[in-house]
Amino acid sequence: MIAKKNITLIFNLLLLTHLFIWTLVPFFSNKNLPLDVIEALAWSTHLDWGWDKHPPLSVFFPGIFYQLFGNQDWAYYLLSQIFIIFSFVVIFKLAKEFLKNETYALISVFLLEGIYFYNFTTPEFNVNVCQIPFWSLTVYYSWRSFKNDKIHNWILLGLFAGLGVLSKYLFVYLLIGVKLFFIYYLKKNKKFNLKYFIPIIVFLLVLSPHLNWLVENDYKTITYGLKRTSLESSTLLNHFMYPLKFIFDQIVTLLPFFILLSLILKNFKFKFNQRDEKSIFLIFVTFVPILLMTITSLIFAANIRTMWMVPFYLFFGLFFIYHFKNSINLNFLKRFMFSFLFIFILSPVTYLYISISIDGKRTDYPGKEIAYLVQNRWDKNFVNSIAIIVGDEWVAGNLSYHLQSRPQWFNNLEPKLKNIKLNGGVIYVGNADILKTVCPGEFGSIKNQGICMIGIR
Repeated sequence: MIAKKNITLIFNLLLLTHLFIWTLVPFFSNKNLPLDVIEALAWSTHLDWGWDKHPPLSVFFPGIFYQLFGNQDWAYYLLSQIFIIFSFVVIFKLAKEFLKNETYALISVFLLEGIYFYNFTTPEFNVNVCQIPFWSLTVYYSWRSFKNDKIHNWILLGLFAGLGVLSKYLFVYLLIGVKLFFIYYLKKNKKFNLKYFIPIIVFLLVLSPHLNWLVENDYKTITYGLKRTSLESSTLLNHFMYPLKFIFDQIVTLLPFFILLSLILKNFKFKFNQRDEKSIFLIFVTFVPILLMTITSLIFAANIRTMWMVPFYLFFGLFFIYHFKNSINLNFLKRFMFSFLFIFILSPVTYLYISISIDGKRTDYPGKEIAYLVQNRWDKNFVNSIAIIVGDEWVAGNLSYHLQSRPQWFNNLEPKLKNIKLNGGVIYVGNADILKTVCPGEFGSIKNQGICMIGIR
């Protein structure tokens, strides 16, 4: 058995090591930030309560970090890792309460490093990573509300549930699981608690500005999400093929996790007690959301993308350690730790190798160099600064991020002309052949992209 003070030390060491590795490895190996980060930073030049693709929270946090750190790439890799390790802290805290054994709680968190969602894919801060802390906090305060029935727990449950949905709509699958858990015990105990309304009210208050934005913008984020599931092109065969593909993808994703788990068990005796509140709770917050996703794919022939499942496995370590705790043999701890360290090291080494050896990735895009050339040409022709960039989120978004003046990004100026001051400098980015013929200012092209500069000479 590991001494209690050593468990705290080991856990903190895991957090710090994870934080440094997954901040520094992509920072030194990538030439440019990933697509979703650049996209979020472009949107963050004028914050709103929603965007064409996503609700607002995944844009809000990179926007805050830009205000703090500017165009320093390491800051956005750090942002992702803060979200990850914060979630590990919440999970560890709930695991200690459930397992009453800090060594087991530590193992339940270590197991998560066997799921590549929580290491290899984390350098790209996006809506999936943005959900992670709110997912863990919603689960934590669902349990605290159920057990302690204190008003502040119910309020925090509603707050984090609302913030979760403002990160990504798929968060509702967790909320359905939580709701079904409370309904289950409501029917079982035949006793209604008026405090159930507290998180609902807080949740709706948190969500209300975004709901108003949705109505005013024709529900375009929901439309985008439905298009991503390939519903429009679904066939009868897809009702079977997509769910099977989804299940297969989950098995492959979880394979390292289950290999690690098997190394600490003396047998595979699964213990389940239908009277055990903790066991029931863990089923509702882990397997019910996954089951609902599978049912969604089956009924609607929806193509569920693997990366959408990022937060769904956060409590898998706790679930399996809780139900296999009588089968754990701490004499196997050494081989478990060696295997854990192998995966823990292999993941960033693999990332580093792919980043350095494979060309043509988004993270190889010479965003800084292009911005430098554009800035030089602008300074030679105009006396004012660049205030606005117009174009797609990737090319124009990179310019917005890297240019000295941090210009506002717009995909299209036409619908917004009444609210935009055009006395500042404007750069249009797009099809070179078209821009060359219509550009009223200085025209140039870089990397097959036309650039039209309009400023004060």
